[in-house]
Amino acid sequence: MHTEQLLTQLANMSTEARNSDSANIDQLNSLQLVSLINQADQGVAQHITPALPQIAAAVDQIVKAFTHGGRLIYLGAGTSGRLGILDAVECPPTYSVPDQQVIGLIAGGDKAIYKAVEGAEDNPELGAADLQRIQFSAKDVLVGIAASGRTPYVLGGLAYARSLGASTVAISCNAQAPLLQAADIAICAEVGPEVVTGSTRMKAGTAQKMILNMLSTAAMVRTGKVYQNLMVDLHASNQKLVARAIRIVMQATDCTAPVAEKALQDTQMNAKLAILHLLSGQPIARCREQLTAQQGFVRQALEAMQ
Repeated sequence: MHTEQLLTQLANMSTEARNSDSANIDQLNSLQLVSLINQADQGVAQHITPALPQIAAAVDQIVKAFTHGGRLIYLGAGTSGRLGILDAVECPPTYSVPDQQVIGLIAGGDKAIYKAVEGAEDNPELGAADLQRIQFSAKDVLVGIAASGRTPYVLGGLAYARSLGASTVAISCNAQAPLLQAADIAICAEVGPEVVTGSTRMKAGTAQKMILNMLSTAAMVRTGKVYQNLMVDLHASNQKLVARAIRIVMQATDCTAPVAEKALQDTQMNAKLAILHLLSGQPIARCREQLTAQQGFVRQALEAMQ
């Protein structure tokens, strides 16, 4: 793209506009600076509110994909790509999903997580190639993330996903973004000018992180990974998480710590199974059968056993 075209695009993006409230930040002391940033951040959630119907529609597509053996794939460059990876890598320990069920891809590959790879985001073919590399299929859902809404890498990935008939979602912070026209579901959180002009790792990045939290968390709840408001499918991979699993079983069943710990030992640290065993009073084998029959939903399994 020619520089003149890019300058025109940037001129029409609210995330690239100058914020009049921060025009003199280079003259502020530290407390004044952080107070100004905090004030700007307080409006981020409100800018997401109008997009809640679209976010919910995206959750429905992700749930459908998970139910039919599909995956959730995040695709982005720079901050957006790193946020997608962050959300993806937190799903296995929190909800015990396979590490390939939610995947984050970033322009430039894994090394771009730590250091920018020059020019990677400008290549739409790389977006398609990265999806091909993980054998992306029509069963999967692709979420393209770009604050600007014009990143060629992400646009290329969305075009490839749509050519396969897969569900596509776009997240941008500019209402007129080409990205929003390139996906089945368009999620826009127009947070406006940044405190530091063009630094979209700030409000725009916060908005994107909040939206990704909603997508993955709601999808996990909708697929039986939560009972009441407890993460009953967590993977207890360290001492803190073992203690958390014990506490979760205690909270769900009103039992003591020793009872919870024994139930977890008897179920190979399966908090969901331990909870159902304690609440129903039924043998672990029968509880396991009912959880399978009810697609992992504790509440439905408990009702079926009463």
